[in-house]
Amino acid sequence: MRTLHRIFAVFTALALAGQQPAQNPNQEPIRITVNLVQVDAVVTDSKGKLVPNLKAEDFEILQDGKSQKIRSFSFIRTESAAPPPPIAPTKKGQPAAPPPPPRNVAIKPNQVRRTIAIVVDDLNLSWESMAFSQQSLKKFINDKVQPGDLVAIIRTGAGIGALQSFTANKREMLAAAERVKWNPMGRGRISPFSEPQEGDEAFAQMDDFRDRLYSVGTLGAINYVITGLRELPGRKSVVLLSEGLNIFNREGATDQVLDNMQRLTDLANRSSVVIYAIDARGLPTLNIGASERGPSSTNPTALAERQARRSQEYFDSQNGLNYLAEETGGIFYRDSNDIAGSLGKVLEDQEGYYLLGYSPTEETFNRKFHKISVRIKRPGLKIRSRHGFLGVPDRDARPTRRTRQEQMVAALTSPFGTTGVPLRLTTLFSHNATQGAFITSLLHIDMKNVKFEDEEDGWKKARLDILIMTFGENGIPVDQTDKTFTVRLKGPTLKQATENGLVYTIHHPIKKAGAYQLRTVVRDATSEVAGSASQFIDVPDVAKGRLAMSGLYLKTSRPAAPAAAAPNPAAPAPPASGGNETQPAEGQQRQDDPKANPVMRTFHSGQQMVYYFQVLNAKMNDQKKADLEVQARIFRDGQKIFEGRQLPFTPASTDNGVHYLAGGQLRLGSDLKPGDYVLQVSVLDKLGKPKQNATTQFIDFTMEPGSAAPTQPKPAAPKP
Repeated sequence: MRTLHRIFAVFTALALAGQQPAQNPNQEPIRITVNLVQVDAVVTDSKGKLVPNLKAEDFEILQDGKSQKIRSFSFIRTESAAPPPPIAPTKKGQPAAPPPPPRNVAIKPNQVRRTIAIVVDDLNLSWESMAFSQQSLKKFINDKVQPGDLVAIIRTGAGIGALQSFTANKREMLAAAERVKWNPMGRGRISPFSEPQEGDEAFAQMDDFRDRLYSVGTLGAINYVITGLRELPGRKSVVLLSEGLNIFNREGATDQVLDNMQRLTDLANRSSVVIYAIDARGLPTLNIGASERGPSSTNPTALAERQARRSQEYFDSQNGLNYLAEETGGIFYRDSNDIAGSLGKVLEDQEGYYLLGYSPTEETFNRKFHKISVRIKRPGLKIRSRHGFLGVPDRDARPTRRTRQEQMVAALTSPFGTTGVPLRLTTLFSHNATQGAFITSLLHIDMKNVKFEDEEDGWKKARLDILIMTFGENGIPVDQTDKTFTVRLKGPTLKQATENGLVYTIHHPIKKAGAYQLRTVVRDATSEVAGSASQFIDVPDVAKGRLAMSGLYLKTSRPAAPAAAAPNPAAPAPPASGGNETQPAEGQQRQDDPKANPVMRTFHSGQQMVYYFQVLNAKMNDQKKADLEVQARIFRDGQKIFEGRQLPFTPASTDNGVHYLAGGQLRLGSDLKPGDYVLQVSVLDKLGKPKQNATTQFIDFTMEPGSAAPTQPKPAAPKP
């Protein structure tokens, strides 16, 4: 793709979206320091339910078989999220109401309840298991995922695109699940139990080599995920959905695989990650089928040997999955056809856990592996915890990122945007008849943390490394820009950039419709601190002729002089009115608010929020006119707090009968409290076919505290 770039100063304030909250170090699920070794443990009753009311004297910790005195003890419970509001039923003959937008469009770390990365092992899954896994993932997302759950669906064959899909948005999760497909380049065949032809010893040896190769590849992908999760606060879950990991081959233990597994479990323990494993084969039938019978099928002894060998290989393949779960305090789910139910149990397992700490001896940090055993003294209870660690303090185990590339990649693969240089990314889809589909990304760079160097005559210089990557549906990068820019400023321009930041604009022509992930990193080359941000965008296929919308372009205008304001009598009166649709009075001058621009989208009560968008593929009648209705809604925490009228919209101009430019205004009422909101705009094509005549888009915005009173002109129906 051809990429255009532009940097210019904008008048806006500090943006800290995505900043990680301060966390009590004593609540880190696992810590290994010279003063404290702290581990997490889950205690359940005979029915598998969490037991939350235990005391320190109910536990015993042993390191290398020696009892340790418990010096710190606490129970951490994850707060339950409120269920999403029900969707009101529609009357017969009326179009269905659009689904509400996600509760958190841009979720922040302090809003996360539970974190789960589902690693789909497409390097080792058969066609049959992959099809069943995809259905189960969709069921899990629709039925089990709740607001505040951060989920990633990652394929082991996805490469560096793996960590681009952490999201709290179910629409993005379902799009990721849709991309889970059988990998013909992996070792999985059509059936989980396909065998090489009888007597083909060379093929069997090659199969052993492929097993080892792909097992190491699977472990490498999990390592990559855990490394990205390391900086995220709290206890995290990684679920491996696979058909097995072989620790052993024909000659015995596979040292390469076993060594990688030991290193992986130590990394997981230090990163507060619990690994769960699910055998995607479910409850299998291990009998030799009629289609598999070869010449030896007439020999009962040979057939029995094949049957026994298949059973043994099946159980051997589960050793690696069980090992990963056991060593990190997780669970291995096997012999069950309910994959969605098993995933739901993983989420429930994050509802609460105990933290127990003890003081290690000096001999602990000898770089050898130390066994940990946490026991429960009360009868009838079960406990799960991590089984050990390498005798290296956390400060020495953390990687040192010295080079530019190491620092950029570390920021790129972080599940949340790193905030060394605070960023905010806004990506909008658009379309025109000449260029076709394209996306425009506006990247706000907060310059307060950027170090400027002095030059002659009062000039200041800063060097910014900027890496931008676009990932397609298969997780493979489809576009990349990696450049270093020198910014030279002085006087008012320097003050303006320092206070309000810079905006980096990227235009990407899109040749193929589909879901894309954009991720960007900005690094201060002088101080070597970096920030990152990412966004998901779904580009519709305009060529199919279905009704579609572009992204929402949001800004505000503030009247220069006060004017009377009154509620809109035609608008419903919800508990919190949220806003009223308005149109500026004739002749009234407006003054732009630099904070409420399309990049930052930060507003105050009393302002008018103006939104623009394109309508694509609207149908026309015999008079070559479209008949559309536009409706705006405002949500907070998943609750609808404002719903505007369905306003008729008859476009006055068109681009080859496909594109219509539309827009509207909302007065932001004084009852909107400070916080994060979502604007949803829906379009209904009254001439279109049912189930294809409605479309919707949403975008997040922020209300800041302020004393501004409503100063809007007399309300009237907006003209999009």
